[in-house]
Amino acid sequence: MTANAISPVAARWIRAWLVLIGLLVYATILVGGATRLTDSGLSVTEWRPVTGALPPMDAASWAEEFEKYRSTTQYALQNQGMSLSEFQFIYWWEWGHRQLGRFIGFVAAVGFAAFAIRGWLGNGLAWKLLGLIALGGLQGAIGWWMVSSGMGDTTRVSVAPYRLMTHFSLALLILCFTTWLWLSLGDRPREAAPGRARCVAVALLALVFVQMAAGALVAGLDAGRTYNDWPLMAGELIPSHYIQADLGIRSFFEGRATTQFNHRILAYTLLATSLAAAWRYRATALSREFNALAILVTAQALWGIHTLLNAAPLYQALLHQALGVIVTLAAVHLVWRASTPIHPQPAPA
Repeated sequence: MTANAISPVAARWIRAWLVLIGLLVYATILVGGATRLTDSGLSVTEWRPVTGALPPMDAASWAEEFEKYRSTTQYALQNQGMSLSEFQFIYWWEWGHRQLGRFIGFVAAVGFAAFAIRGWLGNGLAWKLLGLIALGGLQGAIGWWMVSSGMGDTTRVSVAPYRLMTHFSLALLILCFTTWLWLSLGDRPREAAPGRARCVAVALLALVFVQMAAGALVAGLDAGRTYNDWPLMAGELIPSHYIQADLGIRSFFEGRATTQFNHRILAYTLLATSLAAAWRYRATALSREFNALAILVTAQALWGIHTLLNAAPLYQALLHQALGVIVTLAAVHLVWRASTPIHPQPAPA
């Protein structure tokens, strides 16, 4: 064993730490989804990374926080007359979302420090884990950038949808990176990708990622609660308001008809491509991975239609998002299995 090789013991501990981080990020994505769907994201009006870890502890503190929220456009235009108990409901969603982010940062920092002290971060692993932690720090800043779009002098009653898309996409990227590192520290062999399978796998992952980002735009605009017929949209094959006159090119980020139609078209494209790839590579070493992705994409498409027809109630929309993350991770696993091995790998016992 070389001086910088990662031992099986080190690999097991680091992989367990990555699983914990992955589960926490997944939970944060779901809590973030609930925060959006309950219109809770603007309830905490300040970004205090350290002192904000403590919620209001008495009646005076709650009254102060409620007064800050009353100064927002969302309160003036959407929640005028809201009671304190109603405010507390939305406050806890946003506070919990931020608290999960803080806890992930704590787990990441403590784990990295422990692994560094034990000398387990050789062969460039330290830089990969530092990169993961840096993405987490950036996510916190992006989160406030998103929330700030609904604060101050604005007519918005929610955050800017393209900022929500950025925040969600970065969380998804962090989870994908975490999964890739976890896979790379395991002992399961990768496959020699047949023909163009690796390119197809990468294309599927890219398509899944774009589709998830498009879904974030739909969620940010509550577009899933409009045009609730299928396969047409308000009885039209292509919605007549696909490009809104008052939005122009911004319709692609802020138009409900545009974002929902795009999300549908991407879903059809992803479904067809995943099924075609599963058939094409059915007799190869990667057939299991291609089949798993195709099955998950099919389930996601069917559940998406069901959610749409029911006007996206909270639990159905959250399950749609949760399954979408699983689809993304299945695509990451497919690409990893079809890719050339990277270092470091666990040293022999």
